[in-house]
Amino acid sequence: MDSTIKVEFDKSKSGDKAERYEAYQNILKITDQKVDWAYEIWNQLVEDLTHKDNHQRSRAAQYLANLAISDPEMRMMKDFSKLWEVTYDEKFVTARHSLQSIWKVGIAGTPQKEMVIDYMVQRFKKGTDEKNYTLIRNDILQNMRNLYDHFNDESIKQTALDLIDTVEDKKYIKKYMDIFK
Repeated sequence: MDSTIKVEFDKSKSGDKAERYEAYQNILKITDQKVDWAYEIWNQLVEDLTHKDNHQRSRAAQYLANLAISDPEMRMMKDFSKLWEVTYDEKFVTARHSLQSIWKVGIAGTPQKEMVIDYMVQRFKKGTDEKNYTLIRNDILQNMRNLYDHFNDESIKQTALDLIDTVEDKKYIKKYMDIFK
C-alpha cells in the first residue's frame, strides 16, 4: 500500500467531516478495482466492524465489501458473517449502508456470490420482524439486481422474482417488481 492510500485511510477517520467524506469517496473509487494491498488493511477493517463509532463500522463494512474482489485467499468466506452482522447494526443508517454494499462481495467469485445470495434470501424470508423490513427487502432486491446486471445470470433474477411472489402487499409487490423492469 502506498503512502497516498494510507493517508486516505487516516483521513477517513479524521475529525473533519468534509475531509472524512472525501477520503471515503476516494477509497471506494480506488477499491472498485482490484488492489494488491487489501491484506495490509484487512484485519483492521474486520476489527472496525465492531468499532464504537457507527461511522467507522459503516465505512469498514463498505471497504471490506469492495475489497472482496482483491481477496485471492478468500478470507471473505471466513469473515463474511462479521460483515453481515453490521447489516443488523443498532443504527439503521449504518445497517442500511452496509447492506447496500454487500452485493459487491458477490462479484468476487462463484462461492462468494452463492453465499451472499443465500444470506440475502434468508433475510428476505425471515426478516419480517425487523423494523423497516420493507426497506431492507428493497435493498436486498436491489443487491440482487446489481448481481444480475453484473453476471447476467437469469437464476439470480428468478430467485428475486420468487421472493417477490411471497410478498402479500400489492403496493410493495409493485415497488419490488420495478427493480427488475
